[in-house]
Amino acid sequence: MESAVSFHNVCRYYGEVRAVDHVSFEVADGEFFAMLGPSGSGKTTSLRLIAGFEKPTSGNIMIHGAQTVNIPPYERNVNTVFQDYALFPHMTVLKNIAYGLLVKGVNKKVYHQKANEMLDIVKLGNLGLRYPAQLSGGQRQRVALARALINEPRVLLLDEPLGALDLKLRKQMQVELKALQRQVGITFIYVTHDQDEALSMSDRLAVFNEGRIEQIGAPGEIYEYPASEFVADFVGDANIIHADLACRLNGEKRSYSIRPERIHFHHHDERVDGDLCVTEGQITDIHYHGASTRYTLTLPDGSNLFLVRQNSSEMNGNPAGDIETGMVKRIAWSKKDIRSFSG
Repeated sequence: MESAVSFHNVCRYYGEVRAVDHVSFEVADGEFFAMLGPSGSGKTTSLRLIAGFEKPTSGNIMIHGAQTVNIPPYERNVNTVFQDYALFPHMTVLKNIAYGLLVKGVNKKVYHQKANEMLDIVKLGNLGLRYPAQLSGGQRQRVALARALINEPRVLLLDEPLGALDLKLRKQMQVELKALQRQVGITFIYVTHDQDEALSMSDRLAVFNEGRIEQIGAPGEIYEYPASEFVADFVGDANIIHADLACRLNGEKRSYSIRPERIHFHHHDERVDGDLCVTEGQITDIHYHGASTRYTLTLPDGSNLFLVRQNSSEMNGNPAGDIETGMVKRIAWSKKDIRSFSG
């Protein structure tokens, strides 16, 4: 199957700064593909290269099998949705959505019909005559999406589109955006620094770091089998541990990681079988997070481990349960939950 977007050894340099450094990846047609990484990692520059707002220093970018060299942004069958929405304040919602068709000279009857169809798709069917200032942040985001989709691009580029929304609305929009992508069936390429967004919405994601891709894979693969210490630490919480705590797996001198939710408190009268790694630590911090509680334990060597456990009704309203700061507790985890990577 032809890829929607292909990067082949793409570089984008600004003097000595290597914003994108020999990056290669393929995005399948109809895929929801996320580019995840911290600020300055190269993800937004990569998106701008696809849109045509930037030109690669070297390498090759193809969109649906066509070369993009010297193809200006307006001739590429892609549209971009930005974090700041970029809506026209003097235009109604309907005219904002129809703007791309107006520029193309589409007649009034056709653009009204298509704009109203898009209003229904983004669940704003009764707000066409309002102005952007009269809308909530989530509604303005839907208008921006509708305006980008009305021209029927084959690829939709989304640059941190939910970043300006509050947490609850952002989570709601994550669900709606994924449902919208399934409904319209086009390729979404989504830039974010938010791991939860990338994990919950994407079919696959690429983790960027210092201009390069550290790992590409399905969300579950990235989370469960991080390829590097950076990926383990950036995508979710991870304890980076040394060989002794990893029970000297295969005698290898490597870095290891264990997710905090895979560690559990272990009573002294419980049997320790060959599958378990066991140690002790002093509780130095407790943080309540509603559904779960996070514990920080300081080990005898001075290093820290983080443990997360789900809260239950048995805790009787006490977020820490039967555990208090200062206690020395035994903890354990299964060897099969340890992940190793070079470095």
